Amino acid sequence: MGRYFHSEVDIRSPWHQVLAAFWQRYPNPYSTHVLTEDVLYREVTPSNHLLSRRLLTKTNRLPGWAERVFPTHMARAVYVLEDSIVDPQRHTLTTKTWNLNHNTLMTVVERCSFEEDRSRPTWTKLRREAWISSAVYGLARPIQLRPPLISMETRESHQRNTSPSHHKPRPPLPRSPSSSYDSAVAIEILHLLI
Repeated sequence: MGRYFHSEVDIRSPWHQVLAAFWQRYPNPYSTHVLTEDVLYREVTPSNHLLSRRLLTKTNRLPGWAERVFPTHMARAVYVLEDSIVDPQRHTLTTKTWNLNHNTLMTVVERCSFEEDRSRPTWTKLRREAWISSAVYGLARPIQLRPPLISMETRESHQRNTSPSHHKPRPPLPRSPSSSYDSAVAIEILHLLI
């Protein structure tokens, strides 16, 4: 069992600007932990959707408790796969990212959906979900007991979404896509992301 987090936020920029910023976000001086960004696959489908798969190499310093637990020779680089689908007709961008290595310690899957706010076309809605799990004895339990992440939600939104009449069941942990990337896999990923 793992932990599920979610947040929803409104971005005060139109969808086309958010989309442009998404593709230009690396490299930048505020994200020095992202070492590389490589496009592995890109296709425009007959329905005019842009499908992309990118490999990101990131490095982060481990938390203090983890530095005491894990060996110093352990690789600090994390390889992250990111699939994305852009639908220019519906003004949506959906991404799914997951770590490829260190899965025995922890698996993190994140899904983000950027969508034009129909009532306010100069705003973009972002819904972010994350599933975190670990099979390591002693690490899995703290993940499960950690309080939900709400830092990106407004207090009003949090109160509205956590009132008893608004409780929703947690979605299941998404399956990891296969390593081969053909049209069938693209369709499967499309169903997972949307």
